[in-house]
Amino acid sequence: MKIDNMRYYPHLLAIVFLVFFILLGIKPIDRAVWIIEVIPVIFVYLLLLLTYYKFKFTHISYTIMLIWLVWHTIGGHYTFANVPFDFITDLFNFERNNFDRIGHLVIGFYAYPMAEFLTRKRYTNIVVASFFGLFFIMSIAAGYEIVEWAYAVIDGGNTGIEFLGSQGDIWDAQKDMLADTIGALISLSLFWYIRADKKVIKKHKEIRC
Repeated sequence: MKIDNMRYYPHLLAIVFLVFFILLGIKPIDRAVWIIEVIPVIFVYLLLLLTYYKFKFTHISYTIMLIWLVWHTIGGHYTFANVPFDFITDLFNFERNNFDRIGHLVIGFYAYPMAEFLTRKRYTNIVVASFFGLFFIMSIAAGYEIVEWAYAVIDGGNTGIEFLGSQGDIWDAQKDMLADTIGALISLSLFWYIRADKKVIKKHKEIRC
């Protein structure tokens, strides 16, 4: 019988992120933008908390999901276009602040836990699960761009512009969706390499022994 010494790892991540979230919720650059930006963060965080005892993801999945939660929380605090990211912008000679673009790449990583969920629950095989994970991310990406556009039009002010975060790039929405898709492909490649679904099943068998 083997004992999992890392079984409280997800709890630790949850606590660390909660403290981080509270700290960055203090005096954000634009409170209205912060409220809008943290809505999906709060939703994902609470969803993971409420479903933890029904389905436990692997540590890799929780770590991957934490990256986006942290990244998006930082973007909400500063507004994505104004995050102190000049060292990267100058290093690669970018014409704009690409902190938001990397955020889109990171949200694509959620294809990994989606594929893990589907395969471990045995709803489908790894091939179909991978395609579902990819299309799930692409759908979320398109939907979020529509929400950003609609809010910017309805608000009609600076808050709407900051939430849209296009920074004058007419192809911003398309590039964001491409970044989401690339992130999904990267994470799915990692999933195929690690095959966490098989490792979890093997681990459960070892614990029963």
